Amino acid sequence: MGNAFRRSPWQVFGLVLGLLYGAVTTVIVVAALVAARMAPDAAAVHTVLVVVGSIVVLGFVLLPLLFGVDDTLEPRRFALFGIPTRPLALGLLLSGLIGVPSVVLALCSLATVITWSRDAGAAALALVCAAIIVLTCVLASRVSTALASSFLATRRSREAGGVIGTLLLVLLAPVILLLLTVDWGRDGLAALGGFAGWLAWTPLGAAWSAPGAAAEGEWGVALLQLLIAVVVLGLLWFAWEALVERVLRTPVREAHTRAYSGLGWFDRLPGGPTAAIAARSITYWGRDARYWVSLMMVPVIPVFVIVALVLAGLPIHWVVLVPLPLVCLFIGWATHNDLAFDSTAIWLHLVSGTRGVADRLGRMFPSVLIGIPVIAIGSVLTTAVFGDWAVLPSVAALSGAILVIGLGLSSVTSVLFPYPATKPGDSAFSQPQTSGAFAALAQFFSIFAIILLSSPVLVFLVLGLTVNAFWLGIAPIAAVLIGFAAFFGGTWIGARAFDRRGPEIMAFANRND
Repeated sequence: MGNAFRRSPWQVFGLVLGLLYGAVTTVIVVAALVAARMAPDAAAVHTVLVVVGSIVVLGFVLLPLLFGVDDTLEPRRFALFGIPTRPLALGLLLSGLIGVPSVVLALCSLATVITWSRDAGAAALALVCAAIIVLTCVLASRVSTALASSFLATRRSREAGGVIGTLLLVLLAPVILLLLTVDWGRDGLAALGGFAGWLAWTPLGAAWSAPGAAAEGEWGVALLQLLIAVVVLGLLWFAWEALVERVLRTPVREAHTRAYSGLGWFDRLPGGPTAAIAARSITYWGRDARYWVSLMMVPVIPVFVIVALVLAGLPIHWVVLVPLPLVCLFIGWATHNDLAFDSTAIWLHLVSGTRGVADRLGRMFPSVLIGIPVIAIGSVLTTAVFGDWAVLPSVAALSGAILVIGLGLSSVTSVLFPYPATKPGDSAFSQPQTSGAFAALAQFFSIFAIILLSSPVLVFLVLGLTVNAFWLGIAPIAAVLIGFAAFFGGTWIGARAFDRRGPEIMAFANRND
């Protein structure tokens, strides 16, 4: 910890900033806990402490497991010192108490003794529970860190963990929506009480709940919850000791090279340059983390849009029509910068004399392969939830039009307006360098152009739902005319540009290598 202050000035500045942030947080939380001592409603204080404390424990458990940490005192670093397992595990546990999060947690946990000092027995129990809480959180963090260092040792596993963590955050959107719809002035404590009621009997909230239960005179409940907390602490210790022993005896986990038999998609698709590029594209989409991480993010934006529309007061009956077109928008838009993902490997397409039309059509194959079942299944589900089967052709037509318009325009933008992308082999979560705001402008205008060209179909669908059902029959016709015009026109323009801009494409690839 002291050696951290001997690093570069900016690292020391960041450390000092973290210490100040921890100090301010501690002062605020401790002041709130001291003020809670004078609150007339002990049950309300009990409820809030259980919910907030459970969130704190969950954070110590999940953050290292999902995103990994750089553990300076990893048990494997002591493998050559001959230290027995138990003393090493105990020493590493005590070293976990030295750090900003642990110190903040310890001070805040001790402040709960003041909160429950209205009763001598409850205060004594709060002191015991404070020690259990700190040790439980530090042990949980140590166990999670050890698991993360074992299972997130390779780049692919770390990226998978990042995707899972992001998706879990997305799943919190409905919870946030529920919390925002609660009238906290009137029903806030009742809503928290429902959560606290079951959290108090889980490993997350048992130690936080026991002193409050004792302060309310429920000593039987308090002792049972204390027993749960002690058992959880013991299990974590045995898990930590077993992990230390295992880590000391096993080498660092390395990525396994997967053996493939056959040529995969190259065997399944017929011969020819278009099929070869299609097979290569779908293979990349399945194996390259840059592609599947982007694909996993496709359902994310519709979730946030739905939450925003519901919070804005739009009836859920109409909101159900939004997700499918949005998903199709991003599936069609996914190839708008596909050339940049090839980096300097694009020279293989250029030097082999690949025709632009073969390159453009081949790169669309993954989007088409994904988009067709999404439209087929999504249209039926959307219509079933909406409750009027008369809109099925229009919903499918709008979604299909957005998809093919996106594919057509992406064929143009990926050739004429490429921007730097994550390099092959780099982490999918790394940020490439870009020149000014060009990347943001290219993304914005490419999405805006797709929405603009598909807007007539959207207008006809809205008119059919609000004015006259006649327009529901016009929407599919407009979707076919506009969609295929944009698709074939964009493919033709993109193919011509690819044939003529070979030197410029290669210069872009070399410049951003």
